[in-house]
Amino acid sequence: MTYGEADGSVVVTGASSGIGAEYASRLARRGWDLVLVARRAERLDALARRLIEETGVKVETVVADLARSPDVARVASRVRADDVAMLVNNAGINGYGPFHRTDPALLTKVIEVNVVAPTALTRAAVPGMLARGRGAVVNVASLLAFAGDLPPGPLPHRAVYGGSKGYMVTFTRTLAAELSGTPVHVLVVCPGLTATEFHLGTGLDPVPGRTRVHDEGGMPAADVVTASLAALETGEVVCVPGLSEPEAVTRLTDAELALRESSGTALASRYRAGADWSE
Repeated sequence: MTYGEADGSVVVTGASSGIGAEYASRLARRGWDLVLVARRAERLDALARRLIEETGVKVETVVADLARSPDVARVASRVRADDVAMLVNNAGINGYGPFHRTDPALLTKVIEVNVVAPTALTRAAVPGMLARGRGAVVNVASLLAFAGDLPPGPLPHRAVYGGSKGYMVTFTRTLAAELSGTPVHVLVVCPGLTATEFHLGTGLDPVPGRTRVHDEGGMPAADVVTASLAALETGEVVCVPGLSEPEAVTRLTDAELALRESSGTALASRYRAGADWSE
């Protein structure tokens, strides 16, 4: 499947602004029909009208909050349709804040939007793609998936958000290996700071007003999309748009292998030395 040539419909979640809107514009210009999903109906409709006028493609809009199970089910039903050749799981919220002070309801919403929804939508998409012999899933994660114990400042407080994006990286890599040799390709893109409005709110409510960008700038959303679509064409599984040295991903895989090689039956001597805990 050549993604630069239109062959069906693409479902893009979180399509009303930022990276999602850029995916919609780029794919429409290549002739793909679109199914755009977001919470903000006014922005979604405005984007759909513009793309129809500029490109002539078919554009459907689905107003949905992917933190709500009924809305996820509605979108999943559309994703299962025979015309869907690509799914872009872009919707996400950050829930930034110190873990012990952040509203538990917001943290639950981060997990619902960033983990549960893309998992459910991917599950809805893949069986039909396999049956039709073509398809792709693009999952938008973040370099914060790899931020680990780096302190806030300039990074945000991000325990749940980072964990959710770490899930997306592991989920994508593992699923891609499972689907190796099939006509369905799965990619995760991990941008760093991007020039969108994503960081202007926690995600509890949509950012109001006109589209704005992060005050500190960041990589243009267009470049993130360019990198991910190019990576999709070349068969990459992990795309880091600003990474000039792709061997860094290989080194990560090698480090993980070293950890897994410690899964034998013998207890490491450094733990055996803790006599107070021995039987």
